[in-house]
Amino acid sequence: MVHVLNEVTTGELMQLIGKQEIRIIDVRPVDAYNGWQLQNEPRGGHIKHSRSLPVKWTKYIDWIEIVRHKHIFPEHQIIVYGYNETDSVKAAERFLRSGYDHVSVYNRFAKEWSEYPELPVGKLERFEKLVPAQWVNLLISGGRPPHYINGKYVVVHAHYRNREAYLSGHIPGAIDMDTMAIEAPETWNRRSPQELKEALEAHGITADTTVVMYGKYMSPDIKDPFPGSAAGDIGAVRCAFVMMYAGVKDVRVLNGGFQSW
Repeated sequence: MVHVLNEVTTGELMQLIGKQEIRIIDVRPVDAYNGWQLQNEPRGGHIKHSRSLPVKWTKYIDWIEIVRHKHIFPEHQIIVYGYNETDSVKAAERFLRSGYDHVSVYNRFAKEWSEYPELPVGKLERFEKLVPAQWVNLLISGGRPPHYINGKYVVVHAHYRNREAYLSGHIPGAIDMDTMAIEAPETWNRRSPQELKEALEAHGITADTTVVMYGKYMSPDIKDPFPGSAAGDIGAVRCAFVMMYAGVKDVRVLNGGFQSW
C-alpha cells in the first residue's frame, strides 16, 4: 500500500498544537531538541509540546517500545518534523510501517518556525550544561563554543575502579578521574570538604575551571565484583554533582558520553 504524506503548513500546525489527539515528533538530534542551534537556526529549541524521537532511533530494534513509552499510539495524529525533509519523511514512513495511519510532515521548522519569535518554542532548562560532542570538539580545538566565556577548562573521563576504560580510548587531552577520588567507599557518599579540595586541585580543577565530564559505557560482566565499573556515564554525573557541591562554578556533561564522540 502506497501512502501519500500530507504536508502541514505553519498556520495549520499552530491550530493543532496542544490538542489531545496530536503528537508532534521532533526527529532532529536530542541536542537540537534540548536547545542547541546545531545548524545555525535563528532560535534553538523545539516546537512547543513536541516529543523528541531522533531519526537515527528508527534503526533500533526496540523502536516501537520507545515510541509507546513516549505515549505515542496509533490512534493519535502524528506530525513529524526535522532539519530536512529527508529525515522527516524517513521517520514518517517508519510510523506508517508500524501501523500508524494518521501521519503528516512539517517541513518549515528552520525557515519559518525557528525564525519567527511569535511561534512558541521550548527548550531544556540550562541546556548549556549538557553539551554535544561538536561543542567539546570545538573547545579542545581552540575555538570558542557557544555559551562558553571562560579561558580555563579540563575535560575529565570519569570511571569507577576501571582505568582501562580511559586507557582503551578517550577524548584527546582528557584526564581521567576515578570516582573513588571524591567518594568514600565506606559510605558511598562524597568525601569531606578538605578531601574534595585536595582531590580536585590534584586534577587541576579549581572553582573557576570549566569542567566537561563524560564517561564510557562498557558491557558489564555480572561475574565482576564491581559491575558498576562498566557504567562510566553514571560515574560522570556523580562526579559532576560532587564538583558543583564543592563550588566548581561551571560543570558540563557530554550528552551521550564517549559513545557520542
